[in-house]
Amino acid sequence: MVPPPEAPVADGVSRGVRLGYGVGSFCTATFTTVPGLLLLFYLTNILAVPAWLAGLIVFAPKAWDLFANPLVGQWSDRTVSRWGPRRPWMLAGALILPVSFALTFAGPPLKGVPAALFVGVFFLLAATGYALYEVPYKAMPAEMTEDYHERTSLLQWRMIFIALAVALSGIIAPEIAAHSLDGYRVMGIVCGAVLLAAMLASFLGTARAPFTGSAEPEAGLRAQLAAARDSRPFLWLLGLSCAQTLAAGVMLAAAPYFAAYIAEDTSATSTLFAALVGPMLVTMPLWVWIARRMDKRGAMLLSGVLFMGGALLTVLTPLLGMVYAHAMIVIVGVGYAGLQLLQFSMLADVIAHDSAVSGKRRGGVFTGLWTAAENVVTALGALVVGAGLAMGGFVSSDPENPVTQPGGAVTAVLLVQTVVPALITFAGVLMTLKYRLTAAHLASATPRTT
Repeated sequence: MVPPPEAPVADGVSRGVRLGYGVGSFCTATFTTVPGLLLLFYLTNILAVPAWLAGLIVFAPKAWDLFANPLVGQWSDRTVSRWGPRRPWMLAGALILPVSFALTFAGPPLKGVPAALFVGVFFLLAATGYALYEVPYKAMPAEMTEDYHERTSLLQWRMIFIALAVALSGIIAPEIAAHSLDGYRVMGIVCGAVLLAAMLASFLGTARAPFTGSAEPEAGLRAQLAAARDSRPFLWLLGLSCAQTLAAGVMLAAAPYFAAYIAEDTSATSTLFAALVGPMLVTMPLWVWIARRMDKRGAMLLSGVLFMGGALLTVLTPLLGMVYAHAMIVIVGVGYAGLQLLQFSMLADVIAHDSAVSGKRRGGVFTGLWTAAENVVTALGALVVGAGLAMGGFVSSDPENPVTQPGGAVTAVLLVQTVVPALITFAGVLMTLKYRLTAAHLASATPRTT
């Protein structure tokens, strides 16, 4: 007989549940990758929205997450249902996100400011649906197993699905969009269908997920936010993750411009993305091994250095050519694979540590704050790129009225793709040195006395 979702389960996580949980990452990767890669370019080069306003439109709906995500986290922490505390909210997100995502790229017969407002409204709805799904989704691994290293193994499956989804999103979505209005419309519908399938599959696939949590939910959002604020491991992990995510967001938003104005080949967007995500498909077992040998913090430091070094060396592309650029992006991709795996494994450790020392269930608020910060800094990447392009004198256009960009704009494209993310990643590496939650610390955690 299968135990109810709320019952503690001693067994490990079955392969079926790992697959069911992992497939939900198609939602995570698609919603992060496609807008991060194409939305800014869609606004500036298809709908003729000024670069500074386009960056603001991409960023502003995600700022809403700072308010919405902690609320969703609190609601999921306090939910009691036959489906468990997390899955009802995942289903709610599946009813909102796919449709609003498709409408974001619906290509209205508008240009400039009116087009920006249209896109902004539906992107805000999409961000809300994503919060309803992603916040409880990220909280689940800490409640599936109590084993420090099994969490990394569990999340390895998630990272494999993320790599596949990022590959499909970053390689196929630009090909479907094809820098045309009709292409973006079709791309939005296709990605919306992928989102719906992934979200429903993970909702159904986690029906038999073990639930090891026995802590009671913390009463009151203010108390939960205070708990997150007082958790030093969480704050340092959030800081280093924000730095790494911002660096990736900047590179993501800059990629189509790098392909168009540095490589002078718009199809290079897809090949550069293949170089970035290819390592994620083959290096996950290696990063699991490195994390066991060097502990997670040491592995995180190594992955950050690889990401930073590859990004910085890409600045030599105008001198050494696109083959060299692809080789450097492969190095970035190896580091990015480690960053993606390790930060979520470490987040599960932080949630488990807090539950052990507090006796409270508040992982939803931790993941709510985490997801809000993740979404905001990813969108902030587009804002940074938009501001950089505006400072360089970038001229927005539409397919019927192409323009030649000034030299300052081309230089800005090169810098925001290379030097800027490298500097941001360096800040993340410094913050990683302050992270102290190891396997030994987690094993020795004891409840606080009051």
